[in-house]
Amino acid sequence: MRMKKISTFLLAVLALVACSCTPTEPVKPVEPEAPKDLTLSQTSFDAGKDGGSFDLTVTAPTKPTVGTRPSWVTIPDGTYNSETFKVTYKVTVAANTSTQERNATISFKSGSYSKDLTIKQAAQEAPDDKPKTITLDKHSLSLEQKGGSASVIVTAPEAATLSGVPSWLEVNQTEFKNYKMKFTFKAGANDSYDERSAEVTVTSGSLTDKVTITQDSKIKDPEALDNQAWARGMEMGLGWNLGNHFDAYDNGVAKEDAWDGVLATQATFNGVKAAGFTSVRIPITWLGHIGNAPDYKLDDVWLNRVYDVVGYAENAGLKVIINTHHDEDHGDGHWLNLKKAVDSSSENTTIKEEIAAVWKQIATKFKDKGDFLMFESFNELIYGDNWDVESTNPTKCGKILNEWNQVFVNAVRGTEGNNSTRWLGVPAYAASPRALKYINVPEDPAGKTMLAFHCYDPWNFTTRDKDDYGNPWTPPTDWGHTGSSFPTGEKEINDLFYSIYSTYLAKNIPIYMGEFGCSMRDNSKEKAWAYYLYYLEFVVKAARTYGISAFVWDNGAEGAGQEHHPYIHHGTGAYMNSGEQPVKAMVKAWTTVDASYTLQSVYDSAPTF
Repeated sequence: MRMKKISTFLLAVLALVACSCTPTEPVKPVEPEAPKDLTLSQTSFDAGKDGGSFDLTVTAPTKPTVGTRPSWVTIPDGTYNSETFKVTYKVTVAANTSTQERNATISFKSGSYSKDLTIKQAAQEAPDDKPKTITLDKHSLSLEQKGGSASVIVTAPEAATLSGVPSWLEVNQTEFKNYKMKFTFKAGANDSYDERSAEVTVTSGSLTDKVTITQDSKIKDPEALDNQAWARGMEMGLGWNLGNHFDAYDNGVAKEDAWDGVLATQATFNGVKAAGFTSVRIPITWLGHIGNAPDYKLDDVWLNRVYDVVGYAENAGLKVIINTHHDEDHGDGHWLNLKKAVDSSSENTTIKEEIAAVWKQIATKFKDKGDFLMFESFNELIYGDNWDVESTNPTKCGKILNEWNQVFVNAVRGTEGNNSTRWLGVPAYAASPRALKYINVPEDPAGKTMLAFHCYDPWNFTTRDKDDYGNPWTPPTDWGHTGSSFPTGEKEINDLFYSIYSTYLAKNIPIYMGEFGCSMRDNSKEKAWAYYLYYLEFVVKAARTYGISAFVWDNGAEGAGQEHHPYIHHGTGAYMNSGEQPVKAMVKAWTTVDASYTLQSVYDSAPTF
């Protein structure tokens, strides 16, 4: 029994040894199986307003491609592990500085597999823009006499309401949105002669503000005044300037034909009279015809020529104004130098001596001429080249001008004869009506000194010839309430002339408009021509209405365009270019006495295009 057990054990050992001595195949590693899809470690990310980043692991059979992403999301390239089939990306979201939430969807693709990553980012908190006060974009609105509308925009914490709206106003309003609303006020024609106005209260909760709406009245012709000032204006009537003629000069010497190339004749003034004018202003420059101090003797040839031409006007039955014109200094060194006089008392004394000497000689030459002749001291005196009196020292300039004008009056009156009672005229700074407040009427024993002013309002329409860069200026086509360029043009002229009437004429202070005008338009351009004629007619009718004698500027410049004012030929007295029609419009405006022809009727007949 024991032998059998041992034998069995030995057989087993032998079998084991035999097996261990037999050669075997090497063991192969197990290859990982590629995934059958593309997966993302997360498919969405909610970013805060300040931005952030996270790791995104993508599992895919091949390295995935990353789709288009917005500029505020950056995903640098990652390393793909081909054993694990994974790649990890660092996804960074920039801060959102706007008040709008933003979203992005980014696609990851591997072969035919794809998945989307959605990123949503919070916005910055919107500021509390609810206003704490009530504000209006305008506090005054103006409506034309004929009617119209105007609007005000209200910004307030709550919807606004109105109170104090009169019956003549109709109001429309928009929806209250984003704390704003618009109120539009509409009015029909104001057929009264009184301006009407309303102060409307705008309320939002406990907050209030006010807007004033004003509507122009009909133009009421003032009553003719029973005084010397009104009578003098009517006596002078509508006048004409022989401009750029005797006031012309060449190389510092005044010369009659230097600028317009012709000589005045008796026919010149016969033509002016026949056209309907009652007065002429003959601007005269004395440069180069004044001798040395202390006598400052005037050249006889020049003085005699002026005397002869004044005689032509007298023969034609015209009233006449002569003056010293371009002797004024405009920064060009002429002897009537206001800047020197303002800056130096000794210079002022010297200039006053010359003024007295020159005017004594002119007055003496004409002392026997009748009352048809009037002397005007100066033209447009300014400080250096500054035309704006308010930007100079207006009080000091006014003081010097008062002195000069008094010297002029004293010199003329001192020559006696008809000069003892002859009408005289004196202008303010730049002959501007807005500078009249800075001068006084000189003391005059005869009580026959008039104030003078010029009016080329608005300059951009009438006479401007260059823009701010020195280029040729093209004036707007229209003027007045029926156009768009100067819709308040008539009101501005009417207000100016009314102020002249109430400030001077109503107080028996005579005053006249020594120059006005508008550069001639091309009569082939219907709209421009119509508004040009309308401007001239309205200005002259307004002057006549307020008792202001008016002298149109005529510089004899052929053709149309800025600084072209050709009406009557300076040598022949015939109409120039298209001059007849505007002259007739002005004469009509001054001479028509039909009760139905008023300033309002002229306004109502404005051109429309």
